Amino acid sequence: MRDFNKKLRVVLIDDNANHLRGIRELINLESCYDVVGTTTSANLGINLIKKYNPDVVLMDINMPEKDGLQAIQTINKLNLQTKIIALSGYDDSDLIYRAMKLGAKGYVLKTMASVKLIDAIEEVAAGKIYLPAVLSTRFFEYFQTTAKEESNASEGENLLASLTMRENEVLELLTEGINYKSIAGKLIISETTVKTHVNNIFQKLQVNDRTNAVLYALSHGFKPSKATSAMTTTV
Repeated sequence: MRDFNKKLRVVLIDDNANHLRGIRELINLESCYDVVGTTTSANLGINLIKKYNPDVVLMDINMPEKDGLQAIQTINKLNLQTKIIALSGYDDSDLIYRAMKLGAKGYVLKTMASVKLIDAIEEVAAGKIYLPAVLSTRFFEYFQTTAKEESNASEGENLLASLTMRENEVLELLTEGINYKSIAGKLIISETTVKTHVNNIFQKLQVNDRTNAVLYALSHGFKPSKATSAMTTTV
């Protein structure tokens, strides 16, 4: 859980120096966040992340030396707590899907109003997934089609059946974007117990984070049982 008394640290990676400068000035003027590093190089950006372990990274998708999607994958393999927001000039559904599947927690267009960028940083830092309304409908239509195809291709490999009833309850709340503290309150259990259930879910679904757990669940037709929906079970 993020300490809200601690200043949120951000690293910016964008190959356009002018745009990079503009984002930094925007964050400095419109928020209390601390931009601890900026660079036009994906490789240098990864080094900055290793050095500062920021809370949030804004990662440009279109990079010259190292593809932004590859960079997202590399950053996630560092196993830090850093959340990644993909930054792009393209509203392509496939690009959004790939970025999110590789571990991005949000996707923002460079042409969007400044307030949307600040909102995205705050939402993602709080453990939520951010997609602006202008992109979400198109993305989820594409996601449903793609997920169905992937599900058909992997029929018989559904790992959801291995989850306990309580783990199904926790997974349902994860798909709703609810944080661990709120899940604990809804299920009347401790936050530590929630984290234990989440780790078990990750292991059983063979994923590394909540975004991929949610994507796996949705792509394999996850439907909570009546018992899960009623939230009546005990630990």
